[in-house]
Amino acid sequence: MTLVRPGKPLPPDTVQFRIPLEMTKFDVQNYLQRIYNVAVIAVRTRIQFGSNRKRNHLNQRVKVPDYKVAYVQLVQGQTFQFPDLFPEKESSAESGSFEELQGEFMENEKQRQLNDPRRGGLNDWFGL
Repeated sequence: MTLVRPGKPLPPDTVQFRIPLEMTKFDVQNYLQRIYNVAVIAVRTRIQFGSNRKRNHLNQRVKVPDYKVAYVQLVQGQTFQFPDLFPEKESSAESGSFEELQGEFMENEKQRQLNDPRRGGLNDWFGL
């Protein structure tokens, strides 16, 4: 089972999963209740058929595999929100000053231009 961020907005008490084709609604409900202790009201499933419009270099059709999607409705009062994995950093005027950024850039540039001791004294233009 894979938790999926839906393409269209869902109600806050509904969660979307991508599951194997062999899994049934009851398997999904039992899995979530027994392993993760999540109370589930209803499970709706659909099969998403993969397209076969693409062709490979030999002009043969390439089929994207089918998969099943499960929509799990949680108990009334429970909601699910995706965590914000990449929060925007608050920029302060002192930490991001131009002089500091220029100093960091110059240090990185000096470090980059140092000869690599692993190359044994060979020039940079002489590739190994």
